[in-house]
Amino acid sequence: MDASSPPTAPSRTAKAAAFSVHIFTALGAGVALVAMMEAVRGQWAGMFAWLGLALIIDGVDGPLARRLDVVRVLPDWSGDALDFVVDFLTYVFVPAYAIMASGLLLPWTAVPLGAAVAVSSALYFADRRMKTDDNHFRGFPALWNAAAFYLFLLHPSPVLASLAVFALIVLTFVPLHVLHPVRVQRLRRFNLALTAIWAVLAIVTIAQDFVVALPVTLALCAIALYIVCGDAVIRLLRPATS
Repeated sequence: MDASSPPTAPSRTAKAAAFSVHIFTALGAGVALVAMMEAVRGQWAGMFAWLGLALIIDGVDGPLARRLDVVRVLPDWSGDALDFVVDFLTYVFVPAYAIMASGLLLPWTAVPLGAAVAVSSALYFADRRMKTDDNHFRGFPALWNAAAFYLFLLHPSPVLASLAVFALIVLTFVPLHVLHPVRVQRLRRFNLALTAIWAVLAIVTIAQDFVVALPVTLALCAIALYIVCGDAVIRLLRPATS
C-alpha cells in the first residue's frame, strides 16, 4: 500500500467487536447496582461477591480493548471515561455506603466520613498524577472496596475503624507509592502470584461470611501491607544493597 494513501476504515465486524468491549465494561455499572441492593439489605458477603465480579470485569476489559484496538476503531467513544464511571461506582460509591451503613464506625462519624470518602475519591480520580511513571499509584488509590473488605474482616472497634477511614482519606493526597500488582514491572511474577493468593483467600473469606481461621486473616493482612508499604521498603533498602 502507498505510504500516502489513507488508512483503511475499520470494518463493521471490527466496530461491533470493539463496541462489545464497551458493553462489557458498562456491565460493571449493572453489577454495582446489584451490589448496592445487597448492601441496602445488609447482605454484606453478597455485596462483596458482586464487587468481586466487578473486579474481574475491570481486570479483563483493558487487555480486550488493547487486543481489539478499541481506541482506533471507535474514536468517538471514550473507554477511559466509561472505565472511570464504573470504577467510581464499584471502588468507591458502593463500598462507601457499606462503610457508612454497616455500624462499623462511630455513629456520629459515619455520615461525614462516608461523604469524605466520596469527595476525596472524586478528586483523586480527576488527578492526572494518580499514576507514577513506573505504574505505581500515587497516594491511597481510592480502593475503598478493599478498605471495606478489611474493615469487615478485622472488625476493629468503632474508634479504630473511624480513625482508619480518616487516615486513608488523608493518605489519598499524600505522595506515597502504592503497588499496582499487575502493571508494575519490578517483581511482576511475584506480585501476580501474591494477587492470585489474595484472590483465593478473599473468595474463601466471602464464602464463609468473614468467619475464617487466623492464618487466612494474617495472610490477607500481610499481602495488603506488602502492596501498600512494599515500594517504600524497597526504596529504603536499595541504598544499603547498592
